[in-house]
Amino acid sequence: MRLTPLDIKKQEFRRVLRGYDPDEVDAFLEMVADEYEELIREKNGLADEVLKLRTQLRDYQEVERSLKETLLAAQQTVAESKETSRREAELIIREAQVKADEILEEARKQLAELKNEIVTLRSQKESLARRLRHLLESQLELLGLLEMEDVRLGGKSSPTSAAEGERQSATRFRLASEGSSADKQADAAQGQAPQEGGGTVVY
Repeated sequence: MRLTPLDIKKQEFRRVLRGYDPDEVDAFLEMVADEYEELIREKNGLADEVLKLRTQLRDYQEVERSLKETLLAAQQTVAESKETSRREAELIIREAQVKADEILEEARKQLAELKNEIVTLRSQKESLARRLRHLLESQLELLGLLEMEDVRLGGKSSPTSAAEGERQSATRFRLASEGSSADKQADAAQGQAPQEGGGTVVY
């Protein structure tokens, strides 16, 4: 049974001889009842305060949980963003490396083709120079023979001698032309050798 301030105030005691003064007892009980009532009020006030604090604590705990979740989500987002950026950077670097290798390979091929073309052109130039030199030498030789023939005959030749001289000159010219043709064939074979070999060109 819980005791209330009213119970304290209404409490009655049995009177005996030589007992306590009833007025003093009543006054004390009144004071005790008032103190007890005040303690109850304080207790109720503290209970309300505790309830309020517990409510605030739950609110704070909820806010803390929400902040932790938000922070964790932000950290995960940052980590994922860094990973994505790293992968994209690696992909860009690999693509650039592949492109650079392709460009270098194409440049090497073009350089090799240019070297082979230069060798071919040089060979053709030398061959043409030799043919022209042989042709010029043949013509000069033929001209010299004709002049010697004219001097030997004293500028007067019979039709038979003239015909014989022309025949000899024609023979020499034919032989010179055949020699020039042989030079052309040799030069052509020499000009094809670097391309068929496919080796490294040396300048």
